[in-house]
Amino acid sequence: MTDIWIMRIGHRPHRDKRVTTHVALSSRALGAKGIYVDAEDRVLEENVKSVSGRFGGDFEVYTGVKWKEVVKGFDGAVVHLTMYGRRLDEALTEIPQDKDLMIVVGAEKVPPELYERADLNVSVGNQPHSEIAALSIFLDRLTGGKALYEDRKGRFTVIPNNRGKKVVEISE
Repeated sequence: MTDIWIMRIGHRPHRDKRVTTHVALSSRALGAKGIYVDAEDRVLEENVKSVSGRFGGDFEVYTGVKWKEVVKGFDGAVVHLTMYGRRLDEALTEIPQDKDLMIVVGAEKVPPELYERADLNVSVGNQPHSEIAALSIFLDRLTGGKALYEDRKGRFTVIPNNRGKKVVEISE
């Protein structure tokens, strides 16, 4: 699989800050290279970069982008996650493995032109639910979960623990 990018459209910083942060963090944890967000949000950028700085990886964050230009200029396949699309289990076989991939998730009503531009409109279930859940399930199925426990060579690492939390700083 080549690089996976996320495009978040319809982000409303005053209302969606936690949701879009979780879209970005889920994307990072599940193997995406980076995220584009249509609204400028420096707080979001700093929060996600802070996590990458502590836990490693090279996840990229770009806010304030013009989604139409980014999607139009993207050299790869575009997948739009929507509950109105083709079933995930059927669509997975049609996703090219030799091209970069952009996954588009919306926050508010998605413009009809995105449905037309997308190479695939894919549903993760046909019931209303969270874009975080849809994106996470999609990425996990797409990558076979390979990124979940990948060592990103961060300053900190989580030690699996049946009870409690254990995060340790890695000494060089």
